[in-house]
Amino acid sequence: MNKKKIQILATSDIHGYVMPTRFAHHTNEALGLAKVSTIIKEKRLQAPTILIDNGDFIQGSPMTYYQQKYEKKEQNAMIEAANALEYDALIFGNHEFNYGKEALQEAIQQSQFPWLAANIQNEHGKVFTKPYIIKEIEGIRLAILGMTTHFVPIWEEAKHIEGIHFQDAFEATRQWTAYIHEHEKVDVLIVAYHGGFERDLATGELVEADTGENQGYQICKEIEGIDIFISGHQHREIATKLFDKSVVQPGTKGICLASIELTVEVDDKDNIIAVTHEPFLIYLGEETPVDAAIAQLNTPIYQRTEKWLDEAIGTVKGDIRLKNAFDARVHGHAYVEFINKIQMAVSGASISATSLFHDEEGGLPNEVTMRDIVTNYIYPNTLKVLRLSGNDILQALEQCASYFTIENGRLAVSPSFKYPKAQPYNYDMWAGIEYTFNISMPVGGRVTTLTRKGERLDLDAEFDVVMNSYRATGAGNFDMFKNCPTIKDIQTDMTEIIADYFQQHPVIEATCNHNWKVIY
Repeated sequence: MNKKKIQILATSDIHGYVMPTRFAHHTNEALGLAKVSTIIKEKRLQAPTILIDNGDFIQGSPMTYYQQKYEKKEQNAMIEAANALEYDALIFGNHEFNYGKEALQEAIQQSQFPWLAANIQNEHGKVFTKPYIIKEIEGIRLAILGMTTHFVPIWEEAKHIEGIHFQDAFEATRQWTAYIHEHEKVDVLIVAYHGGFERDLATGELVEADTGENQGYQICKEIEGIDIFISGHQHREIATKLFDKSVVQPGTKGICLASIELTVEVDDKDNIIAVTHEPFLIYLGEETPVDAAIAQLNTPIYQRTEKWLDEAIGTVKGDIRLKNAFDARVHGHAYVEFINKIQMAVSGASISATSLFHDEEGGLPNEVTMRDIVTNYIYPNTLKVLRLSGNDILQALEQCASYFTIENGRLAVSPSFKYPKAQPYNYDMWAGIEYTFNISMPVGGRVTTLTRKGERLDLDAEFDVVMNSYRATGAGNFDMFKNCPTIKDIQTDMTEIIADYFQQHPVIEATCNHNWKVIY
C-alpha cells in the first residue's frame, strides 16, 4: 500500500490587497497577497499543489479603486499578481462585478487561469465562463466546481450585470455535483463557493435570516459527493469538518491561507483504497517575508496609489475624527453628519441615511487627503434618491433599531449583526428627521418618536430620501426599499463626490446636531 499527498490551497476575499498594508499608516501588517505568496511557495515545495481563489479578488482596496479610476488601460494589477502566483482557478465573488462588465471581461481575458461560475449564465442561458475544471495529479482526478452566492442582483447595479443571470447556488451545486460524478469519474470533488454559512456549524442553529444569501450549511448537509468545501464572503476564519467534508474559510485581505491536506491510499496497482483530508489555516505574521517577485510586480501601481492618497483635498475646522464607532451609532457624530450633509447637497434630497462601514477608528483629520477619504469610505457606492412613504421610513428605522440589544444591563450590538458575519454597515443613521429608539421595547416597536422639523412624521406622506446604492436595493434586510421608485440615480463614486465637495468647500466645519437618541 502506498500513500500520495496532495495539497489544496485557497485564498478568499483578498479584496485587492497585495502589499502588507491597509493604506492607512502601517506598511508591514500581517496581510496581503505578497506575504501569502511566500507561504504558497513554501507549501509547494512539500507536495503537489492546487491553488484556488474563492472570489472578491479584484475589488476593495484603494489601489484597485485608483487603477480603475485612473489607470484602467494598464494590465490589471490583481490579475498580474494572480498570474505570477499560477492560480489554478478563480471563483467569481459578488464584488467582482462592482467595476462593471467591461472591466470584468478585461480581467478575465488577461487571466492565465480559468474563472469558474457554474451558477452564472449569460443572456443565452449558457454558463458565463466554465462551471468546473478537472485536474489530474499523481493519477488522482480532482474536480473544482465554482459557485457564487446568487444574491448578486440584489446588491449590484443593474447595468453591471445586464444579460447575466444567477441560478440558486444550492440547486446548481446539486445538479453539477451529480453531473460531474456521472460524467467525469473523479476521485475528489472540491466545491469552491463564494458564499458562507447560514447556520452555526456546531449546533445547526439558524444564525441569520434564511434568505438564500449563504447556503453553505445546507450544501454540506444535503448534497452527497462533495469532499472539500471552500467558502468565503463572510470573512470568517474556519477550518473544520462538517458532515465528513473538509470546510475552510480563510478570512479576508490575505490574513491567512487555507490548506487542505489530501492523503490518498493506493494499492500496488495504483487502485485507490481510501481518501482522507484535513483542513488547516496558516496565518501570516508581521515577520512573514514579502515575496520580492510579487512586490516588484505591484510596486509601480502601489507607488502611484500612495502618491495619489497623499494629495491634499481640504481642511476641517473642529474635530471630525472618529474614535469609537459604537458611541457614534448611539449618540451621533460629526463625521456621520458630514456624510449625510454631502449626500443631501449633491442629491437635493432633504432626508439622508448613511452608515459607518466598520468598527475601527476613522473620521477625518484637520488636513484631509485622499487617503483619509478612501480609508473611511471603503466601498464603491454611488447614490440613489428613493421616494419613500413615512411608513417606509418608520420600518427602516425599526430595522436600524434591531442593531442594539441589552446585555448585563448595558447597551450592546445584537448578535445577529455580529455573527456569522459582522455587519456594522447595515445600521443607518439618518439626517433630516428626528427620532428616538427605546431598546427596552421589543424589536419592531422601538421607534418611540419620529418627527420632521419638530412635527410628527406623516406616515402616509411621501419623502425623497438619499442613500447609497447598496442600501437602495434593499440589502441588509431593508425590504421596504425594494419596490420604491428611484427619483434620482447619481452615477459618481462616493469617494469622488466627497473629494468634489471639498473642492467646492475647501474648509468645512465639524457639526453634530444630535437628531436622534438611543435609550434603554
